[in-house]
Amino acid sequence: MPEMTFDVRWPDGRVQRCYSPSLVMHDYLSAGTDYTVADFLDRSSHALHEASERVRAKFGFACSSAAWTEEEISSTATEFPSNATIRIVGMRPGLEAS
Repeated sequence: MPEMTFDVRWPDGRVQRCYSPSLVMHDYLSAGTDYTVADFLDRSSHALHEASERVRAKFGFACSSAAWTEEEISSTATEFPSNATIRIVGMRPGLEAS
C-alpha cells in the first residue's frame, strides 16, 4: 500500500510528523491549509480509520500504526482549545525519517 507522512504545525508552533498507511489523507487534508483543532481531529480520524480499513481489506487486519497516529493526534489536541488553528505544513508519499 502506498503510505505517507504529513506534518502538522500545532498552535504552539510544534510540528508533529504523522503517518498514514494510505494516501487517502489527501481526500481529507491539504498541505498549506489551516484547520481548527476540532475540524482537524474529525478529518484525521475519518481519514486514518479509512486508511486502516484499506489495510484490513488488503491484508486481513487493521493497521495498528494508523490507530497509534490517531491516538497521538488526539493526545496532542487536548493541549489546545478546539477552535485553535493548526496547519498542515507538508504531505509526502512514502516514509521519511523524523
